[in-house]
Order: sequence, then structure tokens, then C-alpha cells
Amino acid sequence: MSLTRPLVPADETHAYLVEQLNSALRRTGMFSTHDSALWMLVNHLLFMESEPEAWDEQVREWEERKAWSSTGVSGVFRELFPSGVTQYNTASLYAEFARRRGWLRPDHVVPADEYRALLSRVRRWAGTDRSWTDVTAEFGPCSVLFGGSNPRYGKTLGYVGEDPADPMVCFLLWNGSAPGAEASWPELEEPVLLAVRFGDGPFRSTFTFTPEGRRRRPAPDHVCG
Repeated sequence: MSLTRPLVPADETHAYLVEQLNSALRRTGMFSTHDSALWMLVNHLLFMESEPEAWDEQVREWEERKAWSSTGVSGVFRELFPSGVTQYNTASLYAEFARRRGWLRPDHVVPADEYRALLSRVRRWAGTDRSWTDVTAEFGPCSVLFGGSNPRYGKTLGYVGEDPADPMVCFLLWNGSAPGAEASWPELEEPVLLAVRFGDGPFRSTFTFTPEGRRRRPAPDHVCG
């Protein structure tokens, strides 16, 4: 008896994988707490597009920028931020690659004039402690919400302009717990801004930390991976 079954056409398979990638970017915790699920979807898409070498090129670029470690992108973010936002920050970096490949489906695209204004003032604006509400009140709805809308959890808000080559502006928000076994969780009523990230230079230079973000950075001897 033949076990051959009809296969889904390539264009339908590609569209399905793009949809799955966009879901994984927004809800990373439901897929994986590490890079693996995102890497697998990206790998499948590049295979279908006959450009598997594009991933090696991206990794080399991240390595040159010091955005890649032995544990992938997530290992670098763990050196810079407390637990609770690593997976969303990781997703935002993969989303930049997806945007350049034409896979990312943003919920909102920032008009060109607003995007230029955002780039010109956001680093100075992030010099003061801010909250999730402050970000959306100042810059409007984000293009991609990495993480859910529940204020109990950290998340990253990504803003993209009309040109896919333009850098995504990412607001890294955290709502962790205070030290101590009896501390309530979450610690804060809503997530607070730890840093803003955008640009293609050396990775650490692309971050502007808020005062709270500097206070919350892990001590070097507590960094794993």
C-alpha cells in the first residue's frame, strides 16, 4: 500500500511558515525561551527561498558586532539585562532580519516624518526613567509587540519605518520581582523602560539605558552563558 500523500504547494507552505514566524516573534514564550524555535522557522524559510547561506551571513554580521555568543543572541542579552525580558529582546533582533527579508508583518508602520522625528529624539528622551504608558503616549502604537499585553510581564515594543532597510527602534520593558522569597510579583504596576535599542553599529553602542536600566544591569559574576 502506498504511503504517498499529496503535498501542500510551495507558496502555501511558505506563507504558512511566515505566519508561524510572526506568531513566534510575538509570543516567543509559547514557542521557546531560547533562539531555537525562531532559528528553525528562519532556516526553513531560507531553504524554501534557496538562500540558506543568508543565515551564515547574518550570524557573521552579529559576531562582528558582538551580538552573538555561544548561546546565540539570547546569551548576549543576558549579559545586559535582568531575567524576564531576554526572550523578547532576542525576538526583536530576529525580527530585524525578518523585516529585511520581507517576512515581518508589522501591525503598524510609522510614517516617514514621524519615524525621522523618533530617531532624532529618542535617545535623549530615554535619559529619564519611563514606563510602558510613557512610551506609547509619546510615540504611539508600536509596529510589533514582542510579548503579550499583560502588564505582569516584560516585553519589547518595536517601531519600524516605511523603508525595510531602516533600523527598528526597540523599547525594552521589564517588570521583575524584588529580592526576597516573600516579595510580591510582579514588582511594579506596569513594565518600566530599561533601554532603547537601534542602529547597526557595535551592538552595545546601539543601546541607550535609562537610569533604571543601568541600576538593573546584572553584575558580571551573575551572568551565565
